[in-house]
Amino acid sequence: QVQLMESGGGSVQAGGSLRLSCQFSGIPLRLNGMRWYRQAPGRKRGMVAAITTGGSSDYAVFVEGRFTISRDNAKDMVDLQMNHLRFGTAAVYYCTTVYNGCWIWGQGTQVTVSG
Repeated sequence: QVQLMESGGGSVQAGGSLRLSCQFSGIPLRLNGMRWYRQAPGRKRGMVAAITTGGSSDYAVFVEGRFTISRDNAKDMVDLQMNHLRFGTAAVYYCTTVYNGCWIWGQGTQVTVSG
């Protein structure tokens, strides 16, 4: 059974940084591409960043070079380093992967950015 668990969320002032982590279990992380999504209150869940099994990454347009997704296959962990966080971008951040044709999601971690 594949399970994901996010951590590292919290409150930060605008311009600050946070590092989110996603612990992967059930099968070796190296077999899966991974993504981070976020969902703000009243909004649809949207992709933030993605990383392939080979380590190639892709980002949503709004990231504008401020975030970095990385993976450590030895630790079965995927991180999202977020810098220059903007005021008003409170959201729950989720890590996700596709396994046996199904999307698997973690429980999410809350990020709040204050002015």
